[in-house]
Amino acid sequence: MTQIISEKDARHMAKLSRLKLSDEQIADYTQQLGRVLGYMDKLKELDVTDVEPMAHAMDMTNVLRADEPVEGLSVEESLANAPAQSPPFFKVPKVLGDASGA
Repeated sequence: MTQIISEKDARHMAKLSRLKLSDEQIADYTQQLGRVLGYMDKLKELDVTDVEPMAHAMDMTNVLRADEPVEGLSVEESLANAPAQSPPFFKVPKVLGDASGA
């Protein structure tokens, strides 16, 4: 079997993945990645012309409730548990400084 992935490629992928691998690990991963890519090439040989694309292995149905408009909270209900308020607003700590940068 020809080598599908080079050691240089394996080192590059490890670097991109931010993995620090020893020379022995690089050799192992080079072989393992080669086998994975070889398996993917084997899968390409399958005839899937009559196979319907799917997003999930099992039939799934939407289990969400119907999206129907409902009455929202009043201002008083919204502010009921607010630690600080100035109706009709919530009071929050200042997060932006003035022009002097303080």
